[in-house]
Amino acid sequence: MDSWLWWVGAALVLAAVEMLSLDLVFIMLAGGALGGAVTAAAGGPVWLQFVVACVTALLLLFVLRPWLLQHLRQRVPLVETNAAAHVGRPAVAITEVTEAGGRVKLMGEVWSARLVDDGVPDSTGRVPEGAELRVVRIDGATAVVEPAGSTRSQPEHSA
Repeated sequence: MDSWLWWVGAALVLAAVEMLSLDLVFIMLAGGALGGAVTAAAGGPVWLQFVVACVTALLLLFVLRPWLLQHLRQRVPLVETNAAAHVGRPAVAITEVTEAGGRVKLMGEVWSARLVDDGVPDSTGRVPEGAELRVVRIDGATAVVEPAGSTRSQPEHSA
């Protein structure tokens, strides 16, 4: 059996995996496998097939994929999920909240919370029970909040 068929088979498997992941990584690897197939069909040695497959996959991953993702995000906005979806949402303090900690009700759930370092306009550094807050970011299982009327322009995003 010709080696180019193995490369095409690998490309098809990688393309099928891409359909499950939808992150444009495996399809770039499939493109590299197709590069190896073309090299094999042209009669290149096995080492050259692997080099062409690797170089092609890397070029696709680091040149084409970022460009495709950028254009995809312009057409289809990114929808935040899980904890990242809570950034910017309102919360209510169910205990006093300080920079050291507290509890808030966020989307019907009780979360541990703490104030963002510069989140309180007065000098006490405390938000009383029942105060309305806004989530600035999520740090692990802790909502970092600020008073709802704060003048902060944009929410922070945790890494």
